[in-house]
Amino acid sequence: MKKRLIAAVAICLAVLGAIYFPFLNYLEPTEFGMARNWVSGELWSQKQGWNVTPPWTSVARIDTRPMRVCVTTAGRGFNCKLVEFVPSAYKEFVSTEGFYYYWWANRISVNFGYDQEYRGVKDLLRGYAYSIKQYPFVRVLRDYVEP
Repeated sequence: MKKRLIAAVAICLAVLGAIYFPFLNYLEPTEFGMARNWVSGELWSQKQGWNVTPPWTSVARIDTRPMRVCVTTAGRGFNCKLVEFVPSAYKEFVSTEGFYYYWWANRISVNFGYDQEYRGVKDLLRGYAYSIKQYPFVRVLRDYVEP
């Protein structure tokens, strides 16, 4: 009888986990999450920690820690930049870039011969950091020459 009870509880937990797990997401303290409801078109920011969303909602996470972005070149005199994503300007970011899973962007790309990878949010921020136009969602913290 005890084995049946344990099996029943395990099955219930597995079913509940299968139902609710796809709709849960966790944001680290260094991440910013934005959610898009595909039915209503609503876009909102999420809080750090656990978040529950309906199944028709997608959540994209962006690392908010400063990161070094450089333009790959054989020359030694080219600048790099220390940049960070500005979470308060996420709506401008989505209106400029669109909404998708930014960490998945360009994952199939293979770049032999270069130390820099052309993938994800780092690649997006590199493009906006070196743009002539200044965007509110990218803050350049420091320009410096890579040794």
